[in-house]
Amino acid sequence: MTWQGRVRTWQLTLLVLVLAGWELGAATGLIDPFFLPRPSAILRRVVAWAGSADVYNDLAITLTETVLAFGIGTLLGVAAGLWLALAPFAAAVADPFIKALNALPRVILAPIFALWFGLGILSKVALGVTLVAFVAFFNTYQGVKEVNPVVVANAQILGAGRGAMLRHVYLPAAATWILSSLRASIGFAVIGAVVGEYLGSAAGIGHRIAEADGLFDAVGVFAGMTVLSAFVLLLDGCVSLLERRLVTWRAPALNANQG
Repeated sequence: MTWQGRVRTWQLTLLVLVLAGWELGAATGLIDPFFLPRPSAILRRVVAWAGSADVYNDLAITLTETVLAFGIGTLLGVAAGLWLALAPFAAAVADPFIKALNALPRVILAPIFALWFGLGILSKVALGVTLVAFVAFFNTYQGVKEVNPVVVANAQILGAGRGAMLRHVYLPAAATWILSSLRASIGFAVIGAVVGEYLGSAAGIGHRIAEADGLFDAVGVFAGMTVLSAFVLLLDGCVSLLERRLVTWRAPALNANQG
């Protein structure tokens, strides 16, 4: 068996053991099903939802909010990171403001965004963007700062202009840092969408969880969390594919620079 196969086997075994122990504990009374419902009950609720069109509508709304927050936040963060990394004076001026904004718990912005943009998609996207942008910004900024000064000096001696430096030196060198932010960014985008839905929305997975929570329906809450976990794993797989494609772009660029 391959290393990957052994890992998958152990993961599946661990999952089965945890679920079996959980089910047994709830069945024997060691675990109160009111607070921690049986996995079998959660599975039945998920299967019941799967037969309804409403859950797919909720997933589509959450997916739309997540993708928009991820795309817009990443673009804004990368652009701001590149600009400030290459403009030391502007970075020095903006430094205290960036630190203050980053220290601000973004969850408290959800009611403000709901007031500004309403309870629709825009308020959830805005919250997700504030979470994603800072991750992309700091990774891009640090990646550009880590560029080997010898490489920069050689490119300048060869007459590389600002555009050529950005395309052939800074972006390829910072690519690893930018790619490392994608995994975290997709998670923060989901958090922004779901938290926004939970605090005020008429649809979405977060709204479904909030609705069950308001009815003290622990089975519904855990079923919503299960659907959300599967949703995040699917998105993570998509980001992994995107990361591999971007890595194949980065390799030729680095080889060109070294040549």
